[in-house]
Amino acid sequence: MENSEDDASKAPANALSAPKDRGYPAKTIAQMMFVSGETAEPSQETTTIIEEIVHTQVVEMLKRSTVLATRRGSRSISTSDLFFLIRHDKAKLSRLVTFLSWKDVRKTAKDSDDKGGDAADIGGDDPLGGADAGAGGGGPVVGDAGKKNKRTKVILPWDVSSFFSEQVPERDDDDDEDEEEMNAATILRLKTADERTKNMTKEEYVHYSECRQASFTFRKAKRFREWAGFHLHTESKPNDDIVDILGFLTFEIVQTLTEEALQVKAEEEKTKIRNGDADVQSQKRKMETGLFGEQEEGRTPVGPKHIQEAFRRLQEKPIPGRTRVWMGGARSLQRKELRLI
Repeated sequence: MENSEDDASKAPANALSAPKDRGYPAKTIAQMMFVSGETAEPSQETTTIIEEIVHTQVVEMLKRSTVLATRRGSRSISTSDLFFLIRHDKAKLSRLVTFLSWKDVRKTAKDSDDKGGDAADIGGDDPLGGADAGAGGGGPVVGDAGKKNKRTKVILPWDVSSFFSEQVPERDDDDDEDEEEMNAATILRLKTADERTKNMTKEEYVHYSECRQASFTFRKAKRFREWAGFHLHTESKPNDDIVDILGFLTFEIVQTLTEEALQVKAEEEKTKIRNGDADVQSQKRKMETGLFGEQEEGRTPVGPKHIQEAFRRLQEKPIPGRTRVWMGGARSLQRKELRLI
């Protein structure tokens, strides 16, 4: 089910050898990094390494999804295969389920407007933020016309209700169940975003909102398919829902990498300060106030070494709910599977 690589932790080192005409503009990745907390301008080398990591992760997801689809006796991958790949990351799974449910609401409202129906005024809202809205539209239509302004409940493949063709009618209080089940990691991310934006001016928040719309897939579905090499890793053409989910997950990958790299950089600066590095101490005093202020003009962005160390740490982190078993042999100790971020 899961492919292995001899040395997954060295994957980012190959980023600089990636074809230059294959990639996305550095601005797209820089905007994603900005939303994740990187207020300085990253170098081209940094964005190239991040892009290569994201590309490797997308290819790995496509390969594993294809294996899962084959086990189901299908030639095409489905959304259930992607759900299964991230089942251990409950925070990310919760955000993805919320994204898909609101995506259906926006799609239904838009279809109703096109038909001249009386839909609720929700089509232009952004209930999840730019990271989610940037992934685009599409998906199944909400069936009941009387519930056009209600989120569709996404049924996961391991839910008991997925085994039956008839579903129990939803209760009026079902809308709050997803929020109640959100784990601490999701709440912490929302709190961090609030702390990051609460002191912004109107102009600063407009720029922040524009950066939240950055996406690998929104209005770029064809380019994304070519970039990811869908024709090389899947036998059939994935539908729009698959592309939307991958667009959501790619943003999550960049965000997780950036947050981990910022932590690596902060630890590095603390070590230098303890060792008496006067330049770092002087630079830190200049950056103490303001997200966009003049005091931060001298701030250095995360570099390639921080991204590579962040990737290494994320590869070494244990996966919740999984236990590694040694099957014997010297080679089994050396081989490391590429973990999905």
